[in-house]
Amino acid sequence: MSMRSPLGQARGLGSAKDGTHHFWVQRISAVALVPLALWFVFSVAHLAGGDFYMVRHWVHAPSVAITLVLFIAAALYHSMLGIQVVIEDYIGNEGTKIVGLLLNKFLHAIVAVSTIFAVLKVALGS
Repeated sequence: MSMRSPLGQARGLGSAKDGTHHFWVQRISAVALVPLALWFVFSVAHLAGGDFYMVRHWVHAPSVAITLVLFIAAALYHSMLGIQVVIEDYIGNEGTKIVGLLLNKFLHAIVAVSTIFAVLKVALGS
């Protein structure tokens, strides 16, 4: 039996206040995604039936390219945060958890850089 108080026993074992930041960043990215996703869905619906050149002309507009990059960045960042929570909560093995967290970050970074590069290539191309 320990003579330490409950607070003393819990000290160093609880939150490092990282969870609160993660919670708020995920909520802020979700709020940012609402107008961006609505814009994306309506824009793509407007392009339905269009050909490749119509879509390329659409992406070529600076306002569209900037908004599309913002949507991609926000969506992938929000996705990375969500998958991180799932990995942390449901994977018990520490080694597997660390590998999962690293893969999550690397794969999201690769997809983000690739898709943003593609948008910029089309937007800045001829």
